[in-house]
Amino acid sequence: MHVSLLLLAKPVLHGYFRSSCSWRVRIAFALKGIEYDQVPVNLIQDGGQQLSEQYKKLNPMQQVPSVEIDGITVSQSLAVIQYVDETRPGPRLLPADPKGRAQVRMISDLIASGIQPLQNLHVLQKIGAEKAQWAQHFIERGFQALEPILKQTAGKYCVGDEISMADICLVPQVYNAERFKVDVGQYPTIKRLNRTLLEMEAFKVTHPSCQPDTPADLRS
Repeated sequence: MHVSLLLLAKPVLHGYFRSSCSWRVRIAFALKGIEYDQVPVNLIQDGGQQLSEQYKKLNPMQQVPSVEIDGITVSQSLAVIQYVDETRPGPRLLPADPKGRAQVRMISDLIASGIQPLQNLHVLQKIGAEKAQWAQHFIERGFQALEPILKQTAGKYCVGDEISMADICLVPQVYNAERFKVDVGQYPTIKRLNRTLLEMEAFKVTHPSCQPDTPADLRS
């Protein structure tokens, strides 16, 4: 297929309404104004649809999200975000300035590598009865590091006054923190930034409470 025709095809997001990694991709698509189709992958139903042989062919890691875009399949949310930033018009999700870009990547990686994987579903299922305390511990440990960093880097948003990949990572992580009863009030910079970002349309329309696969009792 000709490259220009591939670029005209809508990306397909395979994700889960409450997956923070899937939410990151939805936010990036919304900020960029990218129309896309969603294919729900229920992480609970049928023992976890991501564990099926069919899905394993799409994503050998058997996680969400997976994005079919421009004739390739990209997994790992930060890779997807950076790909669409490099190939699509719209607001930059990484600053042009190398120092600002490094700060955005630092914050994004702190969340995406240092906090979220320790409280994702697969890990918590292995922990068992102590899962809530485990999740709280590692979220609080991460936020104790993130708060002083953001005090130094933040303006209106995580890094200065332009929206970035760091903001895209922050909001879903605060959502997870609140699910696990972490007192976000202990972290005033995180709390302020989250409140500001949740007022933006790109964060509202991509919220887990209003996705095609959101259960009726969790809709708002």
